[in-house]
Amino acid sequence: MDNNLTLFNASKLKQLLNKRPGESKFGEQIKTLNDISNIYEDLKTLDVEYVILGLPEDVGVFANYGNTGTSTAWGAAIKILLNIQSNTFTHANKVLILGHLNFEKVMSKLSKLNQTKTKDIQKARKLVAKIDTEVSNVIYQIVKAGKKPIIIGGGHNNAYGNIKGTSLALNSRINVVNFDAHTDFRKEEGRHSGNGFKYAYSEGFLKKYFVFGLHKNYTSKDIFKALDENKNLDYNTFEAIKVRKEINLKNEMLRARDHVSENSFGIEIDCDAIQNIPSSAMTPSGFSVNETRQFVSYFGADKNAAYLHICEAAPTTETETQVGKLITYLITDFIRANAN
Repeated sequence: MDNNLTLFNASKLKQLLNKRPGESKFGEQIKTLNDISNIYEDLKTLDVEYVILGLPEDVGVFANYGNTGTSTAWGAAIKILLNIQSNTFTHANKVLILGHLNFEKVMSKLSKLNQTKTKDIQKARKLVAKIDTEVSNVIYQIVKAGKKPIIIGGGHNNAYGNIKGTSLALNSRINVVNFDAHTDFRKEEGRHSGNGFKYAYSEGFLKKYFVFGLHKNYTSKDIFKALDENKNLDYNTFEAIKVRKEINLKNEMLRARDHVSENSFGIEIDCDAIQNIPSSAMTPSGFSVNETRQFVSYFGADKNAAYLHICEAAPTTETETQVGKLITYLITDFIRANAN
């Protein structure tokens, strides 16, 4: 079932870890698995709370006519994360780095497709459906074992697998708060990064959904209508919070938490919502990194927070370190919020 899971192992750790005398690095204290045969049983018995998983792909972004590059975020993040300090504030001993789903075959198929051809877009959307199965399988096992997944990289198409896997493991529909400039609630036209929440909702895995910081310029009339007519769906706009200042960030976080936190919920962070962060739809106008950190910290502290997903970052060689640092801050903010 998990033939595409590449475990993070000691040799990979050694390759990425920069040890310093007199210091203990995060990577020196984390746990790993040696064997892929029974992930659920192994995780259940291990004394960890968080399981980190990478999704290095940009098939979903391509299938949504977006700019690819999201497949590089996992590599950028893991390099930085392993080399931060291990201390009483970073809780490395509560973390297992599982590894990443290996999408090389899918990515190789993608490289032969042309985004301007409708037929090729359809092919890419079929590939996304295959990725969905892989993602939901591994998330199912992590959540079933009683752990909280922290999922890094790839497009926002992977929200679907996160929601489905979590919902099946908990045997109930879950809620989601999505920090995003877009709803990703587009019509069901074949799977891509712009409709993961719509599919999850239609198929009965997603119950209540809150989109935080929606950009008015990038949300269609039909989507606004759908959000306004359904009491399970709620949102606020970036313009109302940050431009016109009609509503306040803190109050809105409280309102969103009220909407989702009665049941288990996922925290989705789309890097497209953060100003000037290299992502598949990079924005010159968005939330600051510190506001994003506050958001993760606030929602992560809720006992019903079931997972954290950080997606759509698309670092270049020049920006790899900065993006890796950003993702690492969000990971540690989530862990710290829970630990406290």
